[in-house]
Amino acid sequence: QVQLAESGGGSVRTGESLTLSCSASGRLSPLNAMGWHRQAPGKARELVASISSGGPTIYGDSVKGRFTISRDDANNAVYLQMSSLEPEDTADYYCAATNLFISTFRRDYEYWGQGTQVTVSS
Repeated sequence: QVQLAESGGGSVRTGESLTLSCSASGRLSPLNAMGWHRQAPGKARELVASISSGGPTIYGDSVKGRFTISRDDANNAVYLQMSSLEPEDTADYYCAATNLFISTFRRDYEYWGQGTQVTVSS
């Protein structure tokens, strides 16, 4: 099994930045893509960004150009740098991982963290 633990959430104002971290432990092979999903109150969980172990990335349309995902395989970690935050980015952010190369679909991610809350106020 794989355990994922997020950190770095908090409350910020519009236009500010925040970086989320996710640490993976457990049986990490053959883990491949790691990503971030988010769920706002009353809305479905959506992909924010994902990164394959080979480097390719995908982003949700609403965060392109503002968020950057990266990973540090030596430390089994994945990060989400969020800039120009907007109130619409307010949500619980979940780290997720899959054995697949990469995927935009929530159902493809087998492992999930407990989530970390991000609140953006105007």
